[in-house]
Amino acid sequence: METSGNAAPRPSAPAKTEVGSVFISNYPPFSFWGEEAVPDLLNRFQQPVQADVPMGLYLHVPFCRKRCKFCYFKVYTDKNSRQIQAYLDAVTREIERVSAYPAVAGRKPRFIYVGGGTPSYISARHLRGVFRALEARFPFDEVQEVTFECEPGTLTQAKLAAIREVGVTRLSLGVENFDDQILSDNGRAHISTEIYRVLPWIREMGFDQVNIDLIAGMVGETWDNWKANIEKAIEVDPDSITIYQMELPYNTKYSQGLLKGESGEVFADWATKRAWHDYAISRLIEAGYDVSSGYTMVKRDKACRFVYRDALWHGADLIPLGCSSFGHLGGVHYQNHPSIERYVAAIEAGEAPLRRAFKTSETDRLRREALLQLKMGRLQVHPFREKYGVDIREVFADHLDDLVATDMAHVEGEEIRLTRQGLLRVDSLLPGFYEEKYRGSRYT
Repeated sequence: METSGNAAPRPSAPAKTEVGSVFISNYPPFSFWGEEAVPDLLNRFQQPVQADVPMGLYLHVPFCRKRCKFCYFKVYTDKNSRQIQAYLDAVTREIERVSAYPAVAGRKPRFIYVGGGTPSYISARHLRGVFRALEARFPFDEVQEVTFECEPGTLTQAKLAAIREVGVTRLSLGVENFDDQILSDNGRAHISTEIYRVLPWIREMGFDQVNIDLIAGMVGETWDNWKANIEKAIEVDPDSITIYQMELPYNTKYSQGLLKGESGEVFADWATKRAWHDYAISRLIEAGYDVSSGYTMVKRDKACRFVYRDALWHGADLIPLGCSSFGHLGGVHYQNHPSIERYVAAIEAGEAPLRRAFKTSETDRLRREALLQLKMGRLQVHPFREKYGVDIREVFADHLDDLVATDMAHVEGEEIRLTRQGLLRVDSLLPGFYEEKYRGSRYT
């Protein structure tokens, strides 16, 4: 299919945290997606896909109590119950239409991910309603995982009972930090007492898997604070802990302040964030967790699964529902309109609420799966030979040579494995796997 061409730039990471996206969730970069490819997607909707390709659903709930200063998602903090219902009514109509497309009709989802925003912001009534709409069009009998993101201050016992009732198996709690001053300074809506208030309720509900998120590099964090955070996370005893290194995408409040020269905050540099992340990995291993990816640690004595993550990183189809949501169908990436207003208007006009798309090549799909799977810290050669008929050690020979030479990775037989230092900066290494025409471009 292809062999290694021009050498990739040697892996490096900026010392200072500057404005721009570092975290990579898809390929090719979003900046190459456009309206001109939307007809490709509309045609794809009308064609059945391979029966053996797994499919999942992503539902975007764009509402929050407050916008965090580091948040780069499309969220609304000013919508009342009536406006939320109007949005969910539009989502219901989208569900009905999408489920009837030949490329989707009759397919059963393997996973469902409800993200935001803050999905737990909506009421139990709203939640039950949208899940009824989902199950009416997409049978749940083959669903292996339903993930639901939560903000601690939005949860009550009754709402958690509704979340469990609709079939959520994996609850992800956005803790970020246990210090109230740091939470407040970074624009978080919740406080630490709300975290501890909801934990007994969560345990009582018996979710299959509970995850908490932490962020290394929030404004105000110090070594002492970070170490205390990790100890408190261990005491909370979740099934998995996801750690992100804070970045500054262009549309965050922090980034806008920096670009206008109005920001007085001090941001931890990348070396500091990696050191904190490295400490967390070592301490969590001591406490009985193992590395699952460059971000997530899982309990050693519990069989944690990440169906959504693993399916997407291996090429599954993802049907996006709601404004701003991203998906992939039959080789075509796409995104819905970012604003609620344009999204709802398109639905009401009987149109597909599409903003942009990108028709991938086989080379794009190979590279996408390789770089996303490398986020787990290891890459197996054999599956790519079976699926694409190539040896990825040859396809990526130049970049792999650089990673090995800089002690970021080892190639051992049929496996490519990142070192700890490689894992800690994995997103900064991935552009080296890009095809030449995508390198050096703005990610979003």
